[in-house]
Amino acid sequence: MARGQSIEPRGEEHHGLSVFDGVLIVGGGIIALIVAFAVLGFIAGVVWFLVKLVVVVALIALVVKLVFRRRS
Repeated sequence: MARGQSIEPRGEEHHGLSVFDGVLIVGGGIIALIVAFAVLGFIAGVVWFLVKLVVVVALIALVVKLVFRRRS
């Protein structure tokens, strides 16, 4: 190829995304959304478990403190 020449497209020019590209993008977005909700649900479940654990431990500590304070 000589200097300054460019390659011309041979067929119809297609600009932008194809339908398959659009389907992949939408599918990937939906999968990302599902994963994000699953992760968020897992994190919320762990946090809620820890809150309940702290409340139960605090109640047990309070009961033990009250029982042993009355005995002495």
